[in-house]
Amino acid sequence: MGLEEIEPIFGEAKAEWSAPNSPPLRPFLFWVHALGSSSLRVIVTDFHSNTFEAVRSIEQLEDMRDMIGIGGSWSEFIDYVIASIKSDDVKLILEGQSRLEGAAYAKLVAQKSKGMPLISISLAGLADAAAKEAIANLSLGLYKAFKNMHSLLINEQERRCQLTKMMSAEQEKNETIQRQLDTVLYSKRQKSQKMNDKVNSDALLVTGSQDSPDKLASKNAVSTKVTKRVVPAYRRAKVRGVLLQDTEDGGDN
Repeated sequence: MGLEEIEPIFGEAKAEWSAPNSPPLRPFLFWVHALGSSSLRVIVTDFHSNTFEAVRSIEQLEDMRDMIGIGGSWSEFIDYVIASIKSDDVKLILEGQSRLEGAAYAKLVAQKSKGMPLISISLAGLADAAAKEAIANLSLGLYKAFKNMHSLLINEQERRCQLTKMMSAEQEKNETIQRQLDTVLYSKRQKSQKMNDKVNSDALLVTGSQDSPDKLASKNAVSTKVTKRVVPAYRRAKVRGVLLQDTEDGGDN
């Protein structure tokens, strides 16, 4: 990663004196950004009486890398420096003889997380015009960053608005298709119901015609005829007259 690819970093440093019983400190803001592709600049200020600055070239950053003992590639080292400066544990240690207008110099200390190597950058104190220039640069950089973030926020809101409109239009389209589908299905159900009613009606008509009075009478007549069939002559009992026979007893009479 080249230094020119580093996005400006703004943050608040937890300031403290290295010597005990020193005067209280105001809140400090810092700004870390690239100066082209060859160096990195750090500005720290309380916008009052303490303003510090440091500029580190690529060679100086390489020396810091060796002193810290961070292995890996150059890009991994820069990524670690950025992650450390963006962490919540960034401290500003004010050192040297304190005076009414501020400290002589300071040191910015940061680490990615506890137990990881410390990033330490020594800062020189600025005064008069140099301090005002550094504060003006930081303020302008902060405004540009805010404007850029605001622009990104507006673009994101517009994109979300467009997506919301697209989703609403798609939902309305789906609802229209669903209504059309429901209409078609309802029509088909109505036709199917009518067909079923017709089939049932036809079946009732057929059943009714089969059970009509004329047909029932015809069936009864056939049944009666079958019941009253004439028995064949050869099966009928022969009725004859009384046979009179002369018995021997009678002959004697």
